[in-house]
Amino acid sequence: MSAAPEAAEPQAASPENQRLGVALVVISMAQLMVILDATIVNIALPSIQSDLELSDASLQWVITAYTLAFGGLLLLGGRAGDILGRRRVFITGIWVFSLGSLLGGLAWNAPTLLAGRVIQGVGAAIAAPTALALIATEFPEGKPRNQAMGVYAAMSGAGAAVGLILGGVLTDLLNWRWVLFVNVPIGIFVALIAPRALHETESHRGKFDLPGALTATIGLSTLVYGLTHAATDSWSDSVTIAALAIALALLVVFVGIEMRSPHALMPLRIFADPNRAGAFGIMMIIGAAMFSMFFFLTLFVQGVLGYSALKSGFAFVPVSVFIVISAGTASVLITKVGARPLALVGTLMTAAGMLWLSGLDVDSTYVSGLLLPMIVLALGLGFTFMPLTLAAVSNVADREAGLASGVLNTTQQIGGSLGLAVLSTIAVTISTNRATDLAQGGQVSPESIGALAAVEGYTTAFQVAAGLALTAFVVTFFTIKVRAEEVAAAPSIPAG
Repeated sequence: MSAAPEAAEPQAASPENQRLGVALVVISMAQLMVILDATIVNIALPSIQSDLELSDASLQWVITAYTLAFGGLLLLGGRAGDILGRRRVFITGIWVFSLGSLLGGLAWNAPTLLAGRVIQGVGAAIAAPTALALIATEFPEGKPRNQAMGVYAAMSGAGAAVGLILGGVLTDLLNWRWVLFVNVPIGIFVALIAPRALHETESHRGKFDLPGALTATIGLSTLVYGLTHAATDSWSDSVTIAALAIALALLVVFVGIEMRSPHALMPLRIFADPNRAGAFGIMMIIGAAMFSMFFFLTLFVQGVLGYSALKSGFAFVPVSVFIVISAGTASVLITKVGARPLALVGTLMTAAGMLWLSGLDVDSTYVSGLLLPMIVLALGLGFTFMPLTLAAVSNVADREAGLASGVLNTTQQIGGSLGLAVLSTIAVTISTNRATDLAQGGQVSPESIGALAAVEGYTTAFQVAAGLALTAFVVTFFTIKVRAEEVAAAPSIPAG
């Protein structure tokens, strides 16, 4: 009599396990889609510029239009999920993202392409923070949730590299428009399956902090614009100075609003926990280093090694593979050793990989100069993302899970935008000065000056990125304290 229920137990659990598997696929595909879109158009930029006849100044906005909208609106997207229900908001974000992708792929001039990229960024800002929060509420505490977070962290870490691979494949085999069109069928699939795979979360009473949203979005966007403008013009340019001054003023106003608003978009108490505050800071620093690494390596393999878009894309396959491997390994080890040792190893390996890349020169080959340091770097990123993701949502109230994940995603996107702008300025300055010195010296052929100068700019940027990763190591040492027993025994966010 008692054996029948026991025998039926695995079958009874099977449908729920299948639903959780589909839920993880849906959430992971959405996260991968919104993260990779920050880089998927990188390799396609020359084709886009030629086809739409874009100026150099307009071309940079193909990248920054997305990251500005994404990073600037993430906090509002997280808050919307908490108030309106995460599944509903998640699906809305996916539809908006797909619409922006379709418009961008159909673009007939620069304004329509940039409009599509902005709409993509808005959709990503709505969907991304709810994706992590849905993991916390869909998956049971303990091993299932930790494994799901490991997959999520792998998608976050590998997304930028996967974007470069897909960008190269689609641009060479089809054309640049498919780097945007590819999101449409994926987005439709995710949006249609999500209602069957995900539970709707309870809506919470609250109001949208529109003054906070406005000042944060415009302030962050203006800050990124000012730093991006400095990369193409100069730090002393009047537009750069004005943009940075306006951004600083708006961000100060934003902090003031959040200190007083009863419905704050980003309650400052979210930073009270050292683990969470440390995770946000480390993610911003690592984001700055990671986005810059992909940018400069793309320029190196195409401009110095002479790779095609397709070959350039596949050159980054090891990065994706080893980020996934290390993130998966971290999801298993974190219940045994805790978050801190993994994050320390990860940030240190990231710094070592960046420093190794700073030894590149014009005679370097892919195997001798790029492969091993990229593997070390990828392993470091994978070991870093998993504990940071866990620390960001550790001990946060369920109704603020969207806020915590929104801040985490914001720090990565804004850190990447700021880091790329600053390191690009450094690289351009070094390259310009080096080219002048080589031309005056007269000991180098004119056709070699460009490559030599460019590589010196890239390697200097890698040195700075290595310094950023070492800073992240120090911050990790003093802030991340999530222990193994806390990971194994205590849920980071109560399910439901």
